[in-house]
Amino acid sequence: MRGEPLASPPALTPTLSREREREQDTAPLLQVDGVSLEYRTPERVVRATHRVSFDVHAADRFVLLGPSGCGKSTLLKAVGGFIAPVEGEIRLDGQRVTQPGPDRIVVFQEFDQLPPWKTVKQNVMFPLLASRTLGKKEANERALHYLDKVGLAKFADVHPHQLSGGMKQRVAIARALAMQPRVLLMDEPFAALDALTRRKMQQELLELWDEVRFTLLFVTHSIEEALVVGNRVALMSPHPGRMRAEVNSHGFSLASLGGAEFQGTAQRIHDMLFEEEHAEAVA
Repeated sequence: MRGEPLASPPALTPTLSREREREQDTAPLLQVDGVSLEYRTPERVVRATHRVSFDVHAADRFVLLGPSGCGKSTLLKAVGGFIAPVEGEIRLDGQRVTQPGPDRIVVFQEFDQLPPWKTVKQNVMFPLLASRTLGKKEANERALHYLDKVGLAKFADVHPHQLSGGMKQRVAIARALAMQPRVLLMDEPFAALDALTRRKMQQELLELWDEVRFTLLFVTHSIEEALVVGNRVALMSPHPGRMRAEVNSHGFSLASLGGAEFQGTAQRIHDMLFEEEHAEAVA
């Protein structure tokens, strides 16, 4: 045996590489870790959220659901980098979020978020050019691509005042997606729309997600909207906002509305969200 060559050790590098790939595939894209947020009024400092934690994975449709005043919009702004936590931290791809960046784009509920002097296409192109993400030709091509995705290619050269509220929101979504952010942040984007337009926008958002598979962090105070839009729903308690529970909602869709399972889940969520207020009222 002394004269025989030693057997080569098993190759470890490919295995380790595959393990790292699997870790990357399963690692959260966005981590909110023990985050407390505060804001100041003329009278006092108000705590908006208290030690909130959750993870969002790539291609998740993660919904923050809670009553008005629970801090969900404030939390969305913190993920966007506009508000610094007083406790805990927010990480994107493992890196601490300290400021706004093109990897996190926000769509608000207001219809006046589009500069009225720019055409629809110019509105979509603007952040691409302002951030020097693309040159003019490439920005034009990408703007037309995402306007086509939201069904507004033929309105590329009109101005926002010529559009309905729902169409303006589609432009805002196209503008956000054109930046190809790591996370799309939506703060009650359909709340100001009438019921029929809101339902149509929910459907279009899901169809767009099915095609593009972007990562979504979505804020709403509508239980039905949360179950339809999200595949995961975080329930937040009021004053200050804390994480109460998380609901897996990937099995629901617009077709589920009115179904017994959907309505039962909606009722359970309602009970969890408001049981504290009910207990206080009884006391």
